[in-house]
Amino acid sequence: MFSASTYQARRRELCARIGQGLILLPGNPLTPNNYPNNAYAFRQDSSFRYYFGLNVPSVAGLIDAETGEAELYGDDFTVEDIVWTGPQPTLAELGAGAGVAATFPSAALADRLRRAIALGRRVHYLPPYRGETKLLLAELLGIAPSMLHDRKSVDLMLAVAEMREVKSAEEIEAMERAFEIGCRMHTTAMRMCRPGVVERQIAGAIEGIAKAEGQGLSFPSIVSQHGETLHNLNADGVLSEGRLLLCDAGAESLEGYCSDHTRTYPVSGRFTALQREMYEIVLEAHDRVARIVKPRMMYTEVHRTAYLALAEGLIGAGLLKGTAEAAVEAGALTLFMPHGLGHGLGMDVHDCEAMGERSFDFSQIAERAAASGSCIHRATWRLRPGTVLTDEPGLYFIPALIDKCRAEGLYRGIVDYDALDAFRDFGGIRIEDDLLVTDEGNRMLGEGRIPVTVDELEAVVGRD
Repeated sequence: MFSASTYQARRRELCARIGQGLILLPGNPLTPNNYPNNAYAFRQDSSFRYYFGLNVPSVAGLIDAETGEAELYGDDFTVEDIVWTGPQPTLAELGAGAGVAATFPSAALADRLRRAIALGRRVHYLPPYRGETKLLLAELLGIAPSMLHDRKSVDLMLAVAEMREVKSAEEIEAMERAFEIGCRMHTTAMRMCRPGVVERQIAGAIEGIAKAEGQGLSFPSIVSQHGETLHNLNADGVLSEGRLLLCDAGAESLEGYCSDHTRTYPVSGRFTALQREMYEIVLEAHDRVARIVKPRMMYTEVHRTAYLALAEGLIGAGLLKGTAEAAVEAGALTLFMPHGLGHGLGMDVHDCEAMGERSFDFSQIAERAAASGSCIHRATWRLRPGTVLTDEPGLYFIPALIDKCRAEGLYRGIVDYDALDAFRDFGGIRIEDDLLVTDEGNRMLGEGRIPVTVDELEAVVGRD
């Protein structure tokens, strides 16, 4: 947790951006795993934590945008609770750490909101992504759960995204700490990589590092020889000679800030000639992006740069024909990299996308989204100093997608489908690092760098 003054300053800025009404920011509750007293690992709502700093369940924050006054709602632990949990700080004590003097029982929040609504005051809230929060908001605001999406505050969405995207010095320091944990996770995975090891053994070992040194994983780790499956969480495979292992993993610092890196390397410890050729294509795209990212660039320009680099490499390898420009314009690169070049990073992996991208139709507010230029909507995302984004190009050889495009006659004259037959069992390659946009350009987060070149990887993989 940062100093109380940090959270007070953030709330003041938010009030200035919103201007009127009340801002309701519910924290997350504990979520039962298989019965009420056995919960999943607690993960706080990032926006609540950003403005109030508290990493405890079942607390809600309310801010009056007109007066700047902040309130916390929650319940102190009873003796019956303390039997199970041990002594816990009171809500007033927690509030003091966040610079909030006004604290009230949870039950008082509903009456507080009813009185405000009766006076015609608007209650701003972010689109909820958890079922429990949807039910809570519906009850507090007298809105049917099905109507919550329609009545969410676009003003609040854009204000929060704009603020959270530009990282302060203390936030960057927290992300650097997350990088250090992630670096140890990835180098451990590399050293464990050898034939006969089960993928879950590596996944378990790196999760242990994340939990021992930080708050845990920043997302479920992807540790798979089937790197062509983008979000492959199956880790039952046994590592075998000749395959590539893709490890996409990150950690959360104790302050709740994330790292996110991917490396791909040969199980045998040495790349084959074909694996090396494809790897170098991806690495060139990755490094080219890192060389050109600077303030005021549009994310779409960065993405296109990666696609052009990949196209040039695939033309050289005989998998594409014609020019790189023509291949990109035709959409042929989506056959090889059917995802975006990167995403925002901060308190969340895919920062702020809980209230953007796939959860909202931005065509309704296209002009406002473009004016905001925040990572909430990648199609209109404009990079600025303090932005952190991932740089993660890849090449994926997905038999089902190749067959579909070939059957539909897509990219005829551009993609050499016959040449692709040799790649049906190849898998996938992704390389990912985290870039901080600076006043002059960008830099990678973290001191040093996780091994990434062919020589660096071959010097580490499979070594104890």
